[in-house]
Amino acid sequence: MRIVDVCAFYTPHGGGVRTYVERKLKVASALGHEMIVLAPGADDAIVERAPGAVLATIKAPTFALDRRYRYFGDEPSLHRALDEWRPDVVEASSPWSSASMVARWRGGAVRSLVMHADPLSAYAYRWFGNVASIGTIDRGFDRYWRHLRRLDHAFDLVVTASDNLTGRLRDGGLGKVTTIPMGVEPGIFSPGKRDASLREELLARCGLGPDATLLLGVGRYSPEKRWAMVIDAAMAAGGQTPVGLALIGEGRQADRLLARAGGSPHVLIGQPIKDRARLATIMASADALIHGCEAETFCMVAAEAKASGLPLIVPDRGGAADHATGLRDHRYQAANGQALRDTILAVAADRRPAETWRRPRLMDEHFADLFARYEALRTPTERIAA
Repeated sequence: MRIVDVCAFYTPHGGGVRTYVERKLKVASALGHEMIVLAPGADDAIVERAPGAVLATIKAPTFALDRRYRYFGDEPSLHRALDEWRPDVVEASSPWSSASMVARWRGGAVRSLVMHADPLSAYAYRWFGNVASIGTIDRGFDRYWRHLRRLDHAFDLVVTASDNLTGRLRDGGLGKVTTIPMGVEPGIFSPGKRDASLREELLARCGLGPDATLLLGVGRYSPEKRWAMVIDAAMAAGGQTPVGLALIGEGRQADRLLARAGGSPHVLIGQPIKDRARLATIMASADALIHGCEAETFCMVAAEAKASGLPLIVPDRGGAADHATGLRDHRYQAANGQALRDTILAVAADRRPAETWRRPRLMDEHFADLFARYEALRTPTERIAA
């Protein structure tokens, strides 16, 4: 089976999408499929990553709000590329214009829309959530919902990695939505990587002793991640019990977050860690993962934290909430800083022993399930039923 992933969010500079794409190429090759990831790039290029696994780029303009990214701006060139690759299955990984371009392509391939983004949660609910209910906001953004329903009609399958997002899309009138959860990279994250001396070192850098609670946050420094709220809540909780917060990431809000911390020695705002093994050691050595974003479609970092044996502090909406299934995991009311502060205090006071570690779902299992679904959809009876 030849699959072309029209991957609007790929950037060579890193991030969760790059991790996902690189693993997808390897797994598809190992399973005997041809996988072509078609991404916007600085130039037209084709790079073979493994037998039958290709990263191909189409020359495209840069995205004005984040120049690390580019976007598909030439529909005829995208259609020509799909004509040349002649896929059995074509994926669109963004619900924006590239998905509409794929919908208008005249080829006969199975079409799949993979929802790697949740724009309403990332933008509309965040902007207007303080003055209107989600139902009211949805009605105000009915044009976007009509767009999604048109895509649902044009595609054979709509894939999410979160039951939370699947439910919302179904409630919004989409009929072909299914959840295929993602997973973590194999062989990287484990509770066995916990390093007590590293934990003490990080707490010492926060000006705290080993009896304090070390919270870890990982992700882009961008508004939808709500790191300012996380910093405020951690500092407020720290007024009642020793709490250190270590953030790992990068983004245009880094200076604002430093200012938000106000020079507090208890807050570290660090750079991204490209060494995945090093990140896994840091993650296993914290006391809990803290996350502020309710717009995640899966929340890879929460999955990695669970694989590392960490309790979770996550909002009660979005993909992160799906991972909070353990006795020591905590969900707080999304976008509510006071609720987050209270949850941090509850976690700091929780002295129960760590839960029995469960093997996490692996990214390879996600791809195997996804490709099996594509194989089924290639038969006429399955496509009619879908």
